[in-house]
Amino acid sequence: MTPLGPATLHLCIDMQRLFSVDGPWPTPWMERVLPTVTRIAERAPDRTVFTRFIPPFRPEDMPGTWRGYYEQWREVTRERLDPRMLDLMPSLQRLAPPAVVLDKPVYSAFAGHKLRDLVNERGIDTLLITGSETDMCVLATVLGAVDLGLRVVIVTDGVCSSSDEGHDSLLTLYTKRFSYQVETVSSEVVLDQWPS
Repeated sequence: MTPLGPATLHLCIDMQRLFSVDGPWPTPWMERVLPTVTRIAERAPDRTVFTRFIPPFRPEDMPGTWRGYYEQWREVTRERLDPRMLDLMPSLQRLAPPAVVLDKPVYSAFAGHKLRDLVNERGIDTLLITGSETDMCVLATVLGAVDLGLRVVIVTDGVCSSSDEGHDSLLTLYTKRFSYQVETVSSEVVLDQWPS
């Protein structure tokens, strides 16, 4: 792997109580990858961005197919959801600040302009990706980063999903179809050089 340079940003996607085993959308593997994600974030919290997936207050607040989605998942709208479910996992929450927290209403962290502006302002050329879920929000964010021409490095033991099949399929897709633009690497390799 090419070394991670000073223009690398650790982007941790949606490691929230919402997706923990106690949340309405449990991602069972989150508990397993959380120590890895925490170690990476602890190394350079000032070079870490956490995203939080924030559902709408009501289904009617969202357009198109999102409205139907939240009509099926009404219990996770903010009208009904315990607001503490939106919090980052405690081991990560304590790192912000200096880590930055960006909220998003959809899968991709690049929806809107906040992350793109931050990447441009800091001169970031590489995203080191961890988080949840490999085949949903991580996927949407990775594709957004690829479209922007950023180098994407996914920490294979730092991402998780509620679907083992989806997780495995996406790691295969990243290595076989996106190998020029997306690198997959273990946390052991990352921690040997992060931060640089």
